[in-house]
Amino acid sequence: MSPVQAMVQTTLVPLQRVITTLSQDVLHVTEQNRDVKTLQARVSELETQANKLMVENVQLREMGRENELLRQLLNYTKNNTQFSYQPTTIIGRTVGVDPTNLLYFVYVDVGASDGVAKNMPVITERGLVGRVTAVGPNSAQILMLIDPSSAVNALIQNGRATGIVRGNIDGTLMMDRIPQGETVTTGDIVLTSGLGGNFPSKLVIGQITEVLQHDQDMFQTARLRPSVDFYKLEILLIVTAFQPIDFEKEILESQKETGN
Repeated sequence: MSPVQAMVQTTLVPLQRVITTLSQDVLHVTEQNRDVKTLQARVSELETQANKLMVENVQLREMGRENELLRQLLNYTKNNTQFSYQPTTIIGRTVGVDPTNLLYFVYVDVGASDGVAKNMPVITERGLVGRVTAVGPNSAQILMLIDPSSAVNALIQNGRATGIVRGNIDGTLMMDRIPQGETVTTGDIVLTSGLGGNFPSKLVIGQITEVLQHDQDMFQTARLRPSVDFYKLEILLIVTAFQPIDFEKEILESQKETGN
């Protein structure tokens, strides 16, 4: 049997080696697959934690930003105690087009149930935003100062010249009807004058960036850079204590009473 046994061994030993090598390779691949799955699970876990931390970081940054805005508004109200205020936040914005004009509105989450009424002034700590034009029970519509239908009597702080600030179709501000003899300089600050009774006085409107003057005209015109960034409004103050005065109506009623 020795020759037969030697032949069998000669034949089987290489085969055993091949089988052993294949087994080791299969085991190695299996271990690699298990390691890959473990790594994939760990990566997925880390990605979930990273996303959670990113969301928390964003939320903290937003809370910090909101706290800073509220702090600035609080300082403003402390320094301007002549009015009472109704704080609000924007819940929607419409900058759209109708058949006749561009519309610049914002919608806020307070309304008649909070003491808000039509024509109340709306401000931020940086200055005048506009006025309330429509009121619901829990919301209100605000016409922004940059709307072409908006107008406010204004005063140039340095020279005390008066005029009217109007919105423009491109979202900027123009001050017209400035008397020709008045000195107007770029950089001058423009405030509400309080004339007409529609807005309180001394609210900041903007800064003059260009003066348009022609000798043949009766009035000068100036271009303004608004003090408020109308495209980044978040938290607003509605001045609830101010009551607009309709002088024409009062005069007519007074004339009627006198006539009677």
